[in-house]
Amino acid sequence: MQAPKTSRPVVPRLQLLPFLFRLLGRCSLPCLHHLGGLGGMLAHALSPRLRRHLRENYARALGRQPTLSERLENARETGRMMLELPFVWQRPLDEVMAHVVEVRGMEHMDALRAEGSTLLALTPHMGCFEITSLYMGRFMPFSILYRPPKQKAIEPLLRAGRERGQLTLVTADLSGVRQIIKGLRQGIATGLLPDQAPGKGEGIWSPFFGRPAYTMTLAARLSEVKNTRVLLFWGERLPGRGWRLHIVPPRRPIEGSLEERVHAINHELETLILRCPAQYLWAYNRYKTPAGAPQPTVNGES
Repeated sequence: MQAPKTSRPVVPRLQLLPFLFRLLGRCSLPCLHHLGGLGGMLAHALSPRLRRHLRENYARALGRQPTLSERLENARETGRMMLELPFVWQRPLDEVMAHVVEVRGMEHMDALRAEGSTLLALTPHMGCFEITSLYMGRFMPFSILYRPPKQKAIEPLLRAGRERGQLTLVTADLSGVRQIIKGLRQGIATGLLPDQAPGKGEGIWSPFFGRPAYTMTLAARLSEVKNTRVLLFWGERLPGRGWRLHIVPPRRPIEGSLEERVHAINHELETLILRCPAQYLWAYNRYKTPAGAPQPTVNGES
């Protein structure tokens, strides 16, 4: 005769990632930048895939192979990019903003407001791209597109960290895009990452540092909304100190057909990235082909 089975107490699983995120959020920014730099070096040493993407993508931008010193510095900056997030999202907004030590190019925002245009802010995966939207959301209603993270436990942290001031998150789906377009027509600024690899049917092939990259068309479509003006933003990381915010107008107007606008945006991003290539996310697989997407042609167009 078998002994009756005893029920075991249910022990809630420790959600390790949110726990670590909250723990890191208690650290100072200099500490996080230091730890992030070490973590980036470790990831570079342990991940052949990361090293390959970093080396190949960086070489296309420079027109030569990056030196070991350049690769390692980029790995450190990538690690700092990751570990500064807990500080940016969890510290009081005033404390975070106190680490924006300088803003260059605010005159372009002043000119945009004076002419009554609506801002479309384009921010590449460069420096601290989280700080740009938080900064602008202090002064004006500001919407940003986002995709819910795969780690569901992180989403409450993400929303709480980003939806502060006058900043609103809008999901990157058809409903969200319609909301963004409606907001632009009503004078509500919006921002997005135009160098994020899109899914099937959301992009076209466009040259990016000399190689066809499947590039989102959304930024180009939003630039077509009447009375909308494009400015480029990036948050330069000053390790251990904070960030310097840059606001840069396109060298040429973003205009023409949809394809011409996509190509123009990629060209503007190239120019901006080359101002500080060490802080661009070269390890990101920018040149991947989404499942079901058409193959690129020789000139980079679909």
